Order: sequence, then structure tokens, then C-alpha cells
Amino acid sequence: MKVLVAAPLHEKAIEILKNAGLEVVYEEYPDQEKLKELVKDVSAIIVRSKPKVTKEIIDAAPSLKVIARAGVGLDNIDVEYAKSKGIEIVNAPAASSRSVAELAIALIFSVARKVAFADRKIREGVWAKKQCMGFELEGKTLGVVGFGRIGYNVAKIAKAIGMEVLLYDVMKNDERAKEVGGRFVELEELLRNSDVVTIHVPLLESTYHLINEEKLKLMKPTAILINTSRGPIVDTNALVKALQEGWIAGAGLDVFEEEPLPKDHPLTKLDNVVLTPHIGASTVEAQERAGIEVAEKVVKILKGE
Repeated sequence: MKVLVAAPLHEKAIEILKNAGLEVVYEEYPDQEKLKELVKDVSAIIVRSKPKVTKEIIDAAPSLKVIARAGVGLDNIDVEYAKSKGIEIVNAPAASSRSVAELAIALIFSVARKVAFADRKIREGVWAKKQCMGFELEGKTLGVVGFGRIGYNVAKIAKAIGMEVLLYDVMKNDERAKEVGGRFVELEELLRNSDVVTIHVPLLESTYHLINEEKLKLMKPTAILINTSRGPIVDTNALVKALQEGWIAGAGLDVFEEEPLPKDHPLTKLDNVVLTPHIGASTVEAQERAGIEVAEKVVKILKGE
């Protein structure tokens, strides 16, 4: 049986597939036409946040038994259609939790202490000490929107820093909340009372533009917003307006409504924003864990285990 690896995958994961007697075809991020051609005789496809496995791709793969995402989100896979065709969908939900959480914390520090701005100014030959006044995180309130694996890890680190923690989630796990010294509140209360708001919810119909103009106006003018989940959860136009007009003090973004972010995008012109290119899961450890986990799942399904 043939497995198409359509995105970078850790070498240990490739070994697992080959040791199971599977033929591995590797093509890094093929476009849709190329992908359609490659899937004609494959039993499994492994992707990351791209390429997209659409209805058209699934229909072009009559032997397909499993689609694997070496990561968390499944928004680039037509999950419902795949299931209707009897195709298994697997992912690695816990593999990148710590890595994404640590990036969120890194963005919080970077925005709070204007690290990226200070670095840019020094490279320009400007000693911008007066413009780099920041604020400490100890004693401040962190609002965690989405208290799953990643939100839990962020809250745990924030507690160690000495932050107060507010939580919002449709599912309330009070025992886990106690572990991080947090308490559940409604979203509006969280936004009004947090110095830092960090987003960790999946992209669903109910979370599309969850943070819009109305929600941004609830936040403190001294607060910062962090998004390492999915770009469309935040209304970009509203966020740009909020940053330009001072409704909030700053933002740290790893994800965007349009990826890659266009070169001349308004966000790139703002000094109170730190931007990273969707690198939440881009650590050696996360990639190894995700690769191994999905490779093992693919082998089990193809071997009928």
C-alpha cells in the first residue's frame, strides 16, 4: 500500500511507515492539480496545515482509507465528506500543545516589552529607549479564551509568572481550572478585566470572528491580544482599527485570515504588533511527536489493527 506524505514529516515517522512495509511517496505541499494526480493510487494521505484535501481530491483517490493531519486542526480537510466515503480521519491533538503555548507566552512578553520594535529600531541605528516603555506581567490578569490542552498550558505558565487567570470556554473543567489558579467567567467579563487576552479555540462556525469590533471595544486600552489559534477567529479589519485607534495597546499574531500575510498588509505597518508566520507547532519536539503519532495511527488503520 502507498502513503502520500504531502507535507514535511519527521524522519522517525517516515521510518515507521517504511518499516511497516508501506511505500512512501513524498511531495512537499503540492498544488491542488498535482495533489489530484498523486492520490490516484494511495491508501493514505498525510498533510499538515496544507495542502487542502477537498471533495475533489477525495474523489480522485478511490483506494483512500485514511487522511492524517500531522497536527491539530482539520480545517484543510473535508472531514464530513471523507467520513461519508468511509475514510478514517486522524490527527495528533496533543503533539504541539506545549510548543503553541510557549509561543503564545513568547508573544505576550514580546508585545509587553516591545522586543520586536526595539530590535527593529536598533537595526535602523535608532536608540529608541524612551519609546520602549513596557509593562510587567506579574500581578496582571491573563484571559484565556479556550481552555483545552493549549489554553491549560498557557495558564499554567502564566500562573508561574505570577499572573491572575480568567478562563472562558463552553465546556467548564473546574478541576483543571483550580490547577492553574483560574476561574471561569463569561467572555465579556474576561475581555473587560484582562490585561492580556490569548485565544485558543478551534475554528468553527460559532468561533468565526468571535473577536470582532464589539468585543475589541470591551477590552482595556492598555490590553494586548494574542492569537495563535486560527486567523479567522479575529476580525482582521476590526483589529487593525483597534490598534490604529488605540482601543487596545498591542497584539501578537501567529495566524491570519489570509496566509501568507500579504507584504503590504496594514498589520505590517503597525509598530504595536508582533507577527510570526504560523510557527506555533514549529519546534523539533512538536514535529517529532506529531509525525510519530500520525504515522503509528496510519499503520494501524492500514494493517486493520
